[in-house]
Amino acid sequence: MNRRMNLRAVRGFTLVEAIVVIVIIGIIGAIVAVFIKAPIQGYGDTVARAEAGEEADLALRRMAREIRLALPNSVRVNDDGSAIEFLLTRTGGRYLAVEDGATGGKPLDFVDAANKEFDVVGGLRSAVAKGDYVVVYNLGASADMAPANAYGLAAADRNIARVSEDVGENGTTIKLDDNPFARDDPMPSPGRRFQVVSTPVTFRCESKDGALVLTRYAGYPIRATMAVEMDKPSAALLARRVAACEGIFSYAQSDVELRRSALVLLSLSLHTRSAGDASFGPVRLLHQVHVDNTP
Repeated sequence: MNRRMNLRAVRGFTLVEAIVVIVIIGIIGAIVAVFIKAPIQGYGDTVARAEAGEEADLALRRMAREIRLALPNSVRVNDDGSAIEFLLTRTGGRYLAVEDGATGGKPLDFVDAANKEFDVVGGLRSAVAKGDYVVVYNLGASADMAPANAYGLAAADRNIARVSEDVGENGTTIKLDDNPFARDDPMPSPGRRFQVVSTPVTFRCESKDGALVLTRYAGYPIRATMAVEMDKPSAALLARRVAACEGIFSYAQSDVELRRSALVLLSLSLHTRSAGDASFGPVRLLHQVHVDNTP
């Protein structure tokens, strides 16, 4: 009798009891899942949108930083607003002019094209490399300002010249391959200023591997018009998962008198990494960049 009671005491759950417990646990788990699914999904969507926002903000800040360094009146945007191009300045300064009345030094010559070097008043703020370009009084690509358009590098009448030798920081003399500033209709800078351009830069939204991306191009030759294909550019990816390319860039100018207060509007939309509720749509950030167009 005692033996039977001991066997009954150590006996485990029956199969029916185990199944009932499993079913009950499953029901409780399903109920809990219904309540926690939405908060977890919402958290995932929030994190994904924050990541997309940070990526877009970083890309916009980088573009804005370089656009502020654009050569005056060199910013241009293509027809659909998917690309922006400008000439990136390395440094600048004030050139020595004949009107300064200095007894020594080499003024920038606007008469004799044989004089291919000039002195910088106060020295350079940063080094200049061979192959950079010196630009004087850039007024842009308007038809009536063709001789003062830095994109006209191949033209006979131009306001841009290539640097022939490296110049260190605080250097005072810049040597040029030629002197295009000396011509029948010279256009010196009223403020006797010059800028040094290192390279053209293009920010372009384009399709790669079936997705839209935002890319920075640099290190290609200066051309009169915006190029679809560039010769040997250096490329850097700025943003992935771009929602739309059209209208990312716009360049607002009023009239000639107010060109110095031009404004670049950047509008970048990125899809999130989340596979959650698509009703949120892409993350869209706007950024305004003031462009100093005083040549």
